[in-house]
Amino acid sequence: MIEPTWLTETRAAYDTVAVDYARLIPDVLEGPLDRGMLAAFAELVGPGRPVLEAGCGTGRITAHLRRLGLDISGVDLSPGMLEVARRNYPELRFEVGSMTALDIPDATLAGLVAWYSIIHLPPDLLPGVFAEFHRVLAPGGHLLIAVKAGDERIRLEQAYGHTVSYDVYWLPPDRLAEQLTAAGLAVHGTLVREAEELDRGPQAFFLARKAAR
Repeated sequence: MIEPTWLTETRAAYDTVAVDYARLIPDVLEGPLDRGMLAAFAELVGPGRPVLEAGCGTGRITAHLRRLGLDISGVDLSPGMLEVARRNYPELRFEVGSMTALDIPDATLAGLVAWYSIIHLPPDLLPGVFAEFHRVLAPGGHLLIAVKAGDERIRLEQAYGHTVSYDVYWLPPDRLAEQLTAAGLAVHGTLVREAEELDRGPQAFFLARKAAR
């Protein structure tokens, strides 16, 4: 099977920038609203039940949520990013994989996080990805998503001091909420905040839940 171009480009870009990404993006999260959404997610899920970060990159959000008490692991397309993650957080579990086809049994996870990771997928793939998130979440399981709020595709040719070639999608919050609902994930918390620090525009966060049986 021929690999989709977006996947090949995204993996290659993050393999290229991995070391400098970890150097330039601090472990400390940027603002209280971002941290607040992560804290709310951690409290909703609770300790001792399996959680996954899909698109974990260098593992900084995975590690933050572990410090908040979650039993969390990470999966990412980029072996280069995961090499950095394993070196920086050897106590955590990281695996290569794609959120479009997670190697996880049905109804397994108490929580799933996609922190600025769905922004690299062509938008027409998102309904299928949300259906995959629904599949792997246990009844009553929680989902947290962070995205760049807007409606455009930006082609990056330079990132973190390197020449790259991949896409970033700014996504409309209303449409995402509709797609999550259509996938069977009830949105029970939404935050759209204005740009801060290095942001180029508004950011959006969604807390959603799979129905309990």
